[in-house]
Amino acid sequence: MKALKSFVSAAAICAAGAVSAAELEVTHWWTSGGEAAAVAEFAKAFDATEHTWVDGAIAGSGGVARPIIISRIIGGEPMGATQLNHGRQAEELVEAGLMLDLTDIAEAEGWRDIVNPVRLLDACTLDGRVYCVPVNIHSPQWLWLSHEAFAKAGVDVPSDWFEFVDAAPKLKEVGVVPLAMGQQAWQTELAFNAIMVAVGGTELYLDVLSNKNADTAASAEMTKVFEAYDAARRLSEGSNVNDWNQATNLVITGQAGGQIHGDWAQGEFQVAEQVAGEDYTCLPGLGVNEVIATGGDAFYFPLNDDPDIEEAQREMASLLISKEVQVAFNLKKGSLPIRGDIDLSAANDCMKKGLKILADGNVLPDSVNTLSADTRNQIESLMTEFWNDKSVTVEAVQAAYVDIMASAD
Repeated sequence: MKALKSFVSAAAICAAGAVSAAELEVTHWWTSGGEAAAVAEFAKAFDATEHTWVDGAIAGSGGVARPIIISRIIGGEPMGATQLNHGRQAEELVEAGLMLDLTDIAEAEGWRDIVNPVRLLDACTLDGRVYCVPVNIHSPQWLWLSHEAFAKAGVDVPSDWFEFVDAAPKLKEVGVVPLAMGQQAWQTELAFNAIMVAVGGTELYLDVLSNKNADTAASAEMTKVFEAYDAARRLSEGSNVNDWNQATNLVITGQAGGQIHGDWAQGEFQVAEQVAGEDYTCLPGLGVNEVIATGGDAFYFPLNDDPDIEEAQREMASLLISKEVQVAFNLKKGSLPIRGDIDLSAANDCMKKGLKILADGNVLPDSVNTLSADTRNQIESLMTEFWNDKSVTVEAVQAAYVDIMASAD
């Protein structure tokens, strides 16, 4: 069977080489320093074929880029390939028949045997057909800490979220913002879910976000999560930045003590030539419950009536999941590879922490995989309002959250 898969895969690649070279416009929202370095590895690998990567970076977060991407596809002006998060974001586009079916490539190359965890491939699958190629695993449940900031305050670098909160007054005394936080809605929702894992635990997290249990959302255990989130928003006063990488830079430069953010922050530390364990500390699960949620990015390929474009799309899909490209990209991105069969001995300490957690099976689904875009938008709006309006009480925000979860899909 493996020999047959290899033959079919080789035949597909040869067929791709038989057609004319094509230019593929690739849209994505990777524009920070670390992200740009990572996506350049994809472009370099694709340009080494007979085809050409035409970069279509969209400045801003995914919340800015996704509506533009979706509008173009629906409006009949599709790009050659586009980044989206694997999960439910492209569900309606797939159902409308607007995305290229990659099932033949996935089966020929044995994607189901190499994607780890396999739920990432399931997130690309609808009615048994594969419509995207997952390219990384991103976990949002990390606390990033500046050694410079804590040295300035004369306190030890915390080992978990609770020690971080206890050290916050000392940071304030020396003019350091305890918690850096960008003002985009998805960042505040990310922080809330990370605190839910740390303070509430994994069972509560799963019951709320996977089972959509409104009773659990209304529980006393969940109240503790909201109280911790209330404390967090007060620790961010003075942060005053918008983009996530600007918040990360506050940590890199010692202007802020820490940041709750995803593992893609590693890319910014690497560009700044900081060393994990020496210049900064990374705590998965905020140092309390060492787990990672397996969200991440995938590439979709909108349907195109040009056979040269389609063959180039198929070749790109195969290339993005290849061993060599997975290593080169993820080492720059700070994310974990979706392949379980590659050598990452060059990984830094933070990535090694994530790899061990993944190997141990301490993984959770990300909310992007369990909640519809509409439900997530409602939660993001609620969390942003609560974060920025200190007059909103814990009781009020929890009640509103319960209402959202009661009708979540």
